[in-house]
Amino acid sequence: MGLRAPLTCIHHLSLNTSIRVSENSISELEYRRRINMFTNSRRRELTDEEIREIFFNSDDEGDYNTESSGSDSDSEERLPPNLVSLERNPELGEGDDDVEENPEEGPSVVPCSRPEGPVPVEEVRSSDWRTAVDFTPPGPGIEFDSSISGVQNPPETPTAVNCFKMFLSVETVGEIVEETNRYASEQQGKTAIGVIGKLSKWVPACLNEVYTFLAIALLMGLVRKSTLREYWSTDPVLLTPFFASVFSQDRFLNLLRCLHFVNPAHADTRDPLNKIRNVFNALTSAFKRSFIPYKDLCVDESLMLWKGRLGFRQYIPSKRHRFGIKFFVLCDVVTGYVQDMVIYTGATTSIESIEGLGVSGSVVMTLLAPHLGKGHVLYVDNWYSSPTLFQHLLHQGTGACGTVRLNRRGMPTFPKKMKRGEVTFRENGTQLAVKWQDKRDVNFLTTVHPSSMAQSARLDHFTGEPKVKPACVLDYNKKMGAVDRADMITSFVDCARKSTKWYKKLFFHLLDTAVLNAYTVHRKLSEERMPYKDFRLKLVKELIQEHPLPQRSTGGRPCINTPLRLTGRHFPSFVPPTEAQGQSTRRHCRVCLYTTRRKRERKLTRYMCSSCDTALCPAPCFEEFHTLKNY
Repeated sequence: MGLRAPLTCIHHLSLNTSIRVSENSISELEYRRRINMFTNSRRRELTDEEIREIFFNSDDEGDYNTESSGSDSDSEERLPPNLVSLERNPELGEGDDDVEENPEEGPSVVPCSRPEGPVPVEEVRSSDWRTAVDFTPPGPGIEFDSSISGVQNPPETPTAVNCFKMFLSVETVGEIVEETNRYASEQQGKTAIGVIGKLSKWVPACLNEVYTFLAIALLMGLVRKSTLREYWSTDPVLLTPFFASVFSQDRFLNLLRCLHFVNPAHADTRDPLNKIRNVFNALTSAFKRSFIPYKDLCVDESLMLWKGRLGFRQYIPSKRHRFGIKFFVLCDVVTGYVQDMVIYTGATTSIESIEGLGVSGSVVMTLLAPHLGKGHVLYVDNWYSSPTLFQHLLHQGTGACGTVRLNRRGMPTFPKKMKRGEVTFRENGTQLAVKWQDKRDVNFLTTVHPSSMAQSARLDHFTGEPKVKPACVLDYNKKMGAVDRADMITSFVDCARKSTKWYKKLFFHLLDTAVLNAYTVHRKLSEERMPYKDFRLKLVKELIQEHPLPQRSTGGRPCINTPLRLTGRHFPSFVPPTEAQGQSTRRHCRVCLYTTRRKRERKLTRYMCSSCDTALCPAPCFEEFHTLKNY
């Protein structure tokens, strides 16, 4: 045999002797030393005798003390491919000490205890996938308990205003009142001496006034006008006298101008949301505290329109507004309740960064932190989905399903070209990957759905039979749109208006979200089915009735059915004399003229309610007007 013969035989000899090596009981150190001899064989040519001596005749670790045995090339990356499996073989090395042989029951493995602290992220490899045949993922392994889901700590009387105050409490509004008054005083101090402006009329706001201010802002979402000043217009075509009966135009605009939420002296200037962080935290804490979600959850993005200057403004071309402030929102699928949200501010976003999951995975884990280990099922889109994230959720007792991008790390390979209607399933023991050819490629990843097809409610126009889709696709289409549905509902009556201050518009967006959650809670507690628009109008009336303000006279005829007439303190007084009638001035009694309880009549009276600016008979009309809703 020539000089090059031993080199050409090394590879074949290693293949033939791999079985013999696994059969012999050799130490791990001896095994690595023999591998080192192979990996360093390129430095010098070995003879046939040396090769045989290495594999067959050396049981003593000290027989060979060559330079190659001291080489540092003993890592798995430097091993030949045909020997990597030997190093991972559990029959080799010192791992045999953990296996106890029982001649009757066979080998039994000593179970290891679960590590304490955070669960490590396990990366899924593309090579772990195989073709799925009648495969059903094992799922999270925890049965969800729906008996505790629903509203927590409900109010004694589930009225609209009580449900609303579960989120925007008296304490939170009290802080807004305090900061608004402080900011107004600060702005008054900056006004030059001798300059008379609208702010010179400022008087400190109170709790009732701010609640009424919020009610008027909500009402403006129902009564749409192009500018704020049109709500106080005296043009008969645009006239809406109710707004002027509650607030003057200047007072409302002053409250809006001075609306403030935090003292800059106590705020963290490194936080991009420091202008509204305390209100945002108070609302999201109330969202999480007041409701326990049902089994199915979904996470998606939401965008609030904002085209002004802002460091964390985002551009999402798929959204209706495209430019604005981005939210990551967690919603309950069954009720549409907004469970939690995170505002994206770039590198300073308030999420817990988890190594191995990236930004999208860290967002999901931050939102789901209170709900892990309870058997929930999460639905997400392809920006969040990845095999590594789904495996990490599965280890923490949470299932997941969603669309996925094929270039995600750990995804299996699929055929590139498929005919319409064809489907391919891949599984790795815990997850199912699906590629289904519809009008375009549809890629799914799930840990809770089987590898089966199901009939949809739609019919195929060519065959007349129900369309067949993968089970995960049908389930995803039913349960993924909770966040978009919440955005759609609030978009019709939202109270957020164009503003030069981003945090004020953000506050009104959060106010709309609080009203939507109050609507969900009200439906669950009262089982009363009413449209969202009607609930919003009912909330406005109850807020004004519960937090009354002294009614203003607008100079015209008073509104017959103002909510303020049933609240507050009312006293009879004489009708002011006119120049024509003098002391004998009389007006028609409102109750006698419009009553529905008895025969109507045109009756003149000298008495009136000065706060309501309404002429009334002393008895019984005065009492009926202020105690009966339908007099």
